[in-house]
Amino acid sequence: MTQIERHHIGTRMSKIVKHGETIYLCGQVGTAGASIAQQTQDCLDKIDALLAEAGSDKSRVLQCTIWLSDMANFAAMNEVWDAWVPEGAAPARACGEAKLARPELLVEMIVVAAA
Repeated sequence: MTQIERHHIGTRMSKIVKHGETIYLCGQVGTAGASIAQQTQDCLDKIDALLAEAGSDKSRVLQCTIWLSDMANFAAMNEVWDAWVPEGAAPARACGEAKLARPELLVEMIVVAAA
């Protein structure tokens, strides 16, 4: 049986769950009230830090699901995303519009990566 590791365990969720060679991150959000560009960068910075803690990095991201509070922010979010993704290592990705946990939040990212 493959062991499951959980890091930063809270009552509701863990920030990192590692099962075998797969890493699952909880949804990452940026600084509430900041611009879409800043919130996107905040998400990506948090993803980088959590992946490093789990023994991985952005070149090993398998999938990313992105939720935007408004699809009007799609192009601005993609500018920051495109600068972050390593060339030749773009993950499978989906992006949709959703009502996020608080109105000040503009983007949330959920990542699955290889260890």
